[in-house]
Amino acid sequence: MNNSLASHIADFLSKYEPFSDLSTRDLYNIGLSVNVLSIDKNETVFKIGDQLQNKFYIVASGLIHISLITDAEENLVDKPSTGEIFGLRPFFAKNNYATTAKAIQDSILYAIPVATFKPFIASNTKVLDFLLQNFSSSSGDSVDNSGNGFTNEGGKTYETQKEIQFFQSLEYNKKPLLVGANETVQDVAQKMTDSLLGSALIHENNIPIGIVTDVDLRSKIATGRFYITALVSKIMSAPVITVPENTSLAEAQLLMLQNNVTHLCVTADGTDKSKIVGVISQQDLIFAQASNPGVLIKEIKRAPNAGELHKIRLKFEDFIQNSLEKKIPLSHINTLAGEVNNALIKRAIELTILNLGSPPVHFSWFSIGSQGRKEQLVFSNQNSFLVYEDVAEDKSKITKDYFIQLATRVVAILEIVGYNSETPYIASNPSWCKSVSEWVSQFNVWMNFPGDKNTVLPTLFFDYELAYGSIEIEETINDTVFNKLQNTKKFFAYLGAETLKKPAPLTFFKQFNIEEEGAHKNAFDIKNRAILPLVDAARVLGLSHRIKGNTNTFLRFKQLAMTEPKYAETYLNAAEAFMVFSKIRTKEGLKNNSNGQFIMVEELSKSDREKLKNALIPMKELEEIIKNKFQLTYFM
Repeated sequence: MNNSLASHIADFLSKYEPFSDLSTRDLYNIGLSVNVLSIDKNETVFKIGDQLQNKFYIVASGLIHISLITDAEENLVDKPSTGEIFGLRPFFAKNNYATTAKAIQDSILYAIPVATFKPFIASNTKVLDFLLQNFSSSSGDSVDNSGNGFTNEGGKTYETQKEIQFFQSLEYNKKPLLVGANETVQDVAQKMTDSLLGSALIHENNIPIGIVTDVDLRSKIATGRFYITALVSKIMSAPVITVPENTSLAEAQLLMLQNNVTHLCVTADGTDKSKIVGVISQQDLIFAQASNPGVLIKEIKRAPNAGELHKIRLKFEDFIQNSLEKKIPLSHINTLAGEVNNALIKRAIELTILNLGSPPVHFSWFSIGSQGRKEQLVFSNQNSFLVYEDVAEDKSKITKDYFIQLATRVVAILEIVGYNSETPYIASNPSWCKSVSEWVSQFNVWMNFPGDKNTVLPTLFFDYELAYGSIEIEETINDTVFNKLQNTKKFFAYLGAETLKKPAPLTFFKQFNIEEEGAHKNAFDIKNRAILPLVDAARVLGLSHRIKGNTNTFLRFKQLAMTEPKYAETYLNAAEAFMVFSKIRTKEGLKNNSNGQFIMVEELSKSDREKLKNALIPMKELEEIIKNKFQLTYFM
């Protein structure tokens, strides 16, 4: 016979992560072990310095504030409400609570025993990911105390982040403390104290035979079970859990939980029979989580002002730098950067609406250019346009005035974040802040009369992505553009001709075409001479095949390779060339704190110079495809 309370709890848990990934039977068994707590307003669940409890909590109703002390002030770091979990420290740490949890409303909590839930973590990496990232955000242990929550709306983003966790190797201590089995506990403890390390590896000829940690000293020495004069071999944990040098963050997380350990020994071949290389600690995992994009996105959602958004974007730059160093594919980094950039734009709009008041009608904010293509890794231009619903003529001025004011404030916030607003193509410009019917008319003019004297066609407007607002408005823009593509020969010819007008990257003698004067004299303009020609080519070819819902240059070329097999090799080479150019530009931008547009070729490594030159090869082939496909004698 079922326990009705356990069934009720199981039904509640099934609606929320990470419990939604468990079976009905598992949730029922968890429900049987849950202790239901009624917490009065202002009552403390636990406070900083309290000993760890053997349970964690999910809020059934009410609101809890999680705070920590920094610079002698109490700072709010999380606000778990119905369906959210907190108090995860017993899973991942051994020392006392580092935060205080207090009820801000009368609340009902479900206290779930750690021992009951641990088996589900060890067998389910998605549950593990969720708990670790929640812990790093609200525990006060992460390097930046960043807010988190791994509840991104985009499943694709979740999968990409998860994939990166398996790609990304960890930073760890490559000079661990090594001691002999015949040393006393007192000597080893003193060495650990002197070296400020929380562990010591016991070895024979640099082969690991055991490990001693702070936990061992507390549980076996401080309790009186062993004397400090005992040999360290008496209290060490053995055998040591060993891993190879390229162990990823996710793999290390799972091994620690499965084996209930706080340290992993890194060896030359990953076994306990080879030489010691280093040691991975729990703190290394927490540090790695601090700049995780999932953590940063939730932190963005809670940022109170532009200054905080700027700090978060700088943290993401660290993530990009580390990812490049660890050779994570640039396509993955681009995807995550797109999500972070979108989150920053959304938050800038939300903060503006909070100050300005609710908009009079529905609207949509579109990113265009590199932001719209999800190719913006370094701080560069913010390009955008805004579309609002049609209104009666007598309300048109006041409506437009509101959205111009909103766009101006959003642009100002994003300027503080680090995105340059000195561009003509931005939503605060009245020309690019218009009603739905005005935008439909604008796209029709661009596509019907390209190249006419009175028509200026900024091609980056065809690399748009909805960043905020009404999906219905986006669908209207899509219908306008893609319905026109069936009979716009002149439009494609214009786009193709514009693509071929880009300045040549190489001279007649196959040398890099560098700037001859001005502020960037002797530098190579990698943006205009290498990246944009590929962007333009992918755009015109992608639109000609009515490739919808994808404006990313790399992915456009990949899709073109499948659509036109006879040119597949050229398109695939172009996709890889784009990644080479983007990677070089990003590295230069991060190194010089710039947008990376101008690079000193002679300062590149010999390898990068060769990659850059070789990547230019498919561009000539693309030119021929475009000339033939769109019969460009009309414009040439």
